[in-house]
Amino acid sequence: MSSLDQSKNGATHATVPNEKNQNILIGMRDGVSGDFKLVPRKEAVVSVFDSNFLIGDGIWEGVRARNGRIQFAKDHINRLFQSSKAMFMDLGLSKLQLLDLLHRTLDANKMSNEPHVHIRLVVSRGLKSTPYQNPSVNIGLPLIVIIPEIKATDPGVKMQGLRLITSHIRRGPPDVKDEMWNHISKATDVQACISANVTGADESLMLDLNGFVKTCNSTNFFIVRDGEVWAPTKNNQMQGITRQKSIDVCRANGIPVRELDFTLTEAYGADEAFCTGTFPSQIHVREIDGRTIGSGKRGPITERIQQLYMEMVVNDTERTRAEIQQDLEAMRPFKL
Repeated sequence: MSSLDQSKNGATHATVPNEKNQNILIGMRDGVSGDFKLVPRKEAVVSVFDSNFLIGDGIWEGVRARNGRIQFAKDHINRLFQSSKAMFMDLGLSKLQLLDLLHRTLDANKMSNEPHVHIRLVVSRGLKSTPYQNPSVNIGLPLIVIIPEIKATDPGVKMQGLRLITSHIRRGPPDVKDEMWNHISKATDVQACISANVTGADESLMLDLNGFVKTCNSTNFFIVRDGEVWAPTKNNQMQGITRQKSIDVCRANGIPVRELDFTLTEAYGADEAFCTGTFPSQIHVREIDGRTIGSGKRGPITERIQQLYMEMVVNDTERTRAEIQQDLEAMRPFKL
């Protein structure tokens, strides 16, 4: 079975298989001892008393690395620390120290020449003395897990584009569970994802409580109408870094872009549509709820944004590690 067949559902994260991923070392900072270890994939385990396992109490980041450099390191680490502060979770280390753990994990896996590394950075509130939601029974600091894999996007899927269906699951307001957190509890998104799976679509398009188009279950969403890029307003959705970088490259290169509320009708009638995310970058949408978007093929504005974004990635990751560290040193220290 080809990678394209395997990725019939969830094509936004379709990859080219790589056998090296079976032998990766996973970085783990134990919250009780404070020790950081690099553990073979098959031996990387956590306790059944871990907060993530018991009650889904934790946060995460999806991060790309190119030739040993963390892509948009400042943005990702800052977002993680913002979520940890909102959740009153002291990580017990600085932003620079976390960047060092990421680099140590890459180096241990000899990934300094790999252009397509995807890292899942997971933070659990840590070990509990007993199964209970209150953080008062937690022991020590949060558990930090760094999982690096070699993941290149499947070019066939990216060329083919996405089929979306609209989910009945809505994006919630920030006074329920703030969608700006990259929270471990992804039940809402998983339910929307299942909707896509059972209909053979690649992702679900999700609306807010007022019926406006908001985001997909694992990616952000854009449309293009009459030469203008439309991004849904950022409330009720994840604060996507690739989403913001896509807006930034439009503004820097004379591509009209607006953040506004729009409806499914306006999405159906768009000239182009595309999704964004740390893993797929930008990938065009060919169909929504059976309606072909534009020609059904990647449009010229989507293609231009992809090119400009890739130039931004190359410029960011061609800097030295010392230069990337300077970005974090210039940021204010994290305090609860």
